[in-house]
Amino acid sequence: MSDNNNMKTSAPEVSKETIDAVMKKYDRESNTRIWEGKPKIAITLILVAFSLWCIYITLFATFLEEIRLTSFMGLIILMGFLIYPAKKGEQKPNHIPVYDIIFTILGTGSYMYFTFNANKIINQGTRFEWYQIIIGIIAIAALVEVTRRCVGIPILVVAAVFVIYALTIGLTNPEFFGRLKYLVRNLFYTKEGIFSTPVNVCSKFIVVFIIFGAFLEKTGISEFFIKLANSVAGRFAGGPAKVAVISSALCGMVSGSSVGNTVTTGSVTIPMMKETGYKPEFAGAVEAASSTGGQIMPPIMGAAAFLMADFVGVPYSSIIGRAILPAVLYFLGIFISVHLEAKKLRLTGIPKEQLPKISKLIKKIYLLLPLVMLVVWVSGNFMTMQKAAALAIILSIVVSLFDKDNRINFKKILEALEQGGKSAITVGAACGVAGIISGAITMTGLANDMINAIVGVAGNHLIIALVLTMLCCIVLGMGVPTTANYCIMAATTAPILIRMGVPTMAAHFFVFYFGIVADITPPVALAAYAGSAIAKSNPMKTAFQASKLAIAAFIVPYMFCYNPAMLLINTNPLDVAFICVTSVLGVFGLAAALEGYCFTDMNPLIRILVAAGGLMLIHPSTTTDLLGLLLLVCGLVFLYIRSKNKQIKTKAN
Repeated sequence: MSDNNNMKTSAPEVSKETIDAVMKKYDRESNTRIWEGKPKIAITLILVAFSLWCIYITLFATFLEEIRLTSFMGLIILMGFLIYPAKKGEQKPNHIPVYDIIFTILGTGSYMYFTFNANKIINQGTRFEWYQIIIGIIAIAALVEVTRRCVGIPILVVAAVFVIYALTIGLTNPEFFGRLKYLVRNLFYTKEGIFSTPVNVCSKFIVVFIIFGAFLEKTGISEFFIKLANSVAGRFAGGPAKVAVISSALCGMVSGSSVGNTVTTGSVTIPMMKETGYKPEFAGAVEAASSTGGQIMPPIMGAAAFLMADFVGVPYSSIIGRAILPAVLYFLGIFISVHLEAKKLRLTGIPKEQLPKISKLIKKIYLLLPLVMLVVWVSGNFMTMQKAAALAIILSIVVSLFDKDNRINFKKILEALEQGGKSAITVGAACGVAGIISGAITMTGLANDMINAIVGVAGNHLIIALVLTMLCCIVLGMGVPTTANYCIMAATTAPILIRMGVPTMAAHFFVFYFGIVADITPPVALAAYAGSAIAKSNPMKTAFQASKLAIAAFIVPYMFCYNPAMLLINTNPLDVAFICVTSVLGVFGLAAALEGYCFTDMNPLIRILVAAGGLMLIHPSTTTDLLGLLLLVCGLVFLYIRSKNKQIKTKAN
């Protein structure tokens, strides 16, 4: 392709109708009822009240934990039925069917029964009446239905498999009704099922951070991130793609949704990439891979960082500190790929006069203050995570006062609280189902059986266990939100690697990474399909291209399982510096080999040589580093000389 000097002054905008259609197709959260007039006001007030209630119970509540957890889930069920219709495409305003009203009352009532009888239920031990078991069944069914509406089928299929296993094989009671009673009691009336760690952490930490994210959005920080990325990288070769990588990384860590972030930032970046000269499949893939990577980007990591800290039993600051290098390598791999693709296609950047002035953006650097202070407060152990999030919400309102275009007034405060409450429905429901999965696995001993089976197949070969675990994570993570995704992986697959001798931290990072990349891995690559819808490209080709761009996410987890130094485990500053340098060189070599270009086109032999060198450099070992460096240097020198010879021949002709 020739130089793109005739690039139009601006990329065509994606219409709001197109964005809404894509979101409704690939993001369950966008398929909501239409409320107008007074009913809309009532729904808004319920969502606002829920957000305020969550902030209150995380900061000040001293009552029983069972009361906090059951009231939280009861309100999730109530809002779930009010917001999400039974099927897609219900467009009749202010309409809720009679069966939904009945289900709402029964579902919410079952959780509230537990809330108002918590002391009695706790004191009665294992002696449960059948009417209580029926209440428990209704509560579980209501959670399943809300999850189906706002999250999707995949996570329910996983839960159904484990529950059916428990009722048919897993539990020892010979009578079906005995097994049913035991299962319902454990899943609903104890903290081993629905109200286990996922919902506990969600109600205590995650919801407040979701509300904080909603307030942060009202400050205009997403627009600031996109403009900042434009000013930093827009003028370079293939600038719009580099803008997509940077802006999606920054926006994605706060949004907590791969699909949502792909559509939101992609509506701006994908048309720009296509206009520059990138193929539609490549443009959609860049946005999908970058937005998915936002879930592994510290300090927020799609709220999974808080869950991981609780599961692993380490401070939050330890999680985000260890996540930095793998996340940088992930985005560096994508960034290098889009740069080499631009060079191969001879693409230009965005004209300088169209870029935002960095001097103007610096004046709005204060927008980052809430995010920075949140990390400082939590990392320095100055206060609890929930208190830090609450103060960060207040700080986001304060900093917005300095920006007349995005000043948060009373109306925007209500909007942020409403959006926070609405976003919490999906996360809360998914965490509840994750608790069902975890509970069914624990009470049947299936977790131990799975571990023994995979360890038995793997023998003493860690690589076999890693590959099998990776496949489990990708399958179990398909179409599941970030937080619930990690909960499932932590309960089902992380113990496998721990049994094989992998450090606990490395095992949890491994399963978290492969659960996340399910969003871009065919066949259920929702983020990639959303990107392809915006780019108007082939969905499957876009998904495969996204997987190729995100190659670091498929390789780096293996490396930190073999050598945890990449996660800063049992290492020193000098080793960390050395690992950083060699890993960056390795990612460059791997990205270049996959692109088939560096200085000039690569033949198959050179691609293999450079790829091998890159892989060896990523592996933290002195021997592999030296050999990898030799291979990489030899390959790049050869390519450089060949490109110079081509230039000489071209000039001679």
